[in-house]
Amino acid sequence: MEMPDGGYVIVERDGVAIHLCEDGNRTAVGVHIFCEGLEAMLEAFMGRGALITQVIERKPWGNREFRVKDLFGNEGKFAEAVDQLWRS
Repeated sequence: MEMPDGGYVIVERDGVAIHLCEDGNRTAVGVHIFCEGLEAMLEAFMGRGALITQVIERKPWGNREFRVKDLFGNEGKFAEAVDQLWRS
């Protein structure tokens, strides 16, 4: 799947999806990981002193997600699909 503006692409195979995107932040690497138990995962990151750049938010495309950054500028986005429409 590719967005019309070309700035976001999803490659999926065997139940694993890799989201590739360009963003204004120009992070070193960005990883988008779908998971369950988002609150517990966020608490674990916070308990270890991670730099949380976005707390859990519900997005218009049907996900709840939060973001964390490491010391090198790499960003991880952890998401939980809320709407059945977005689940595989």
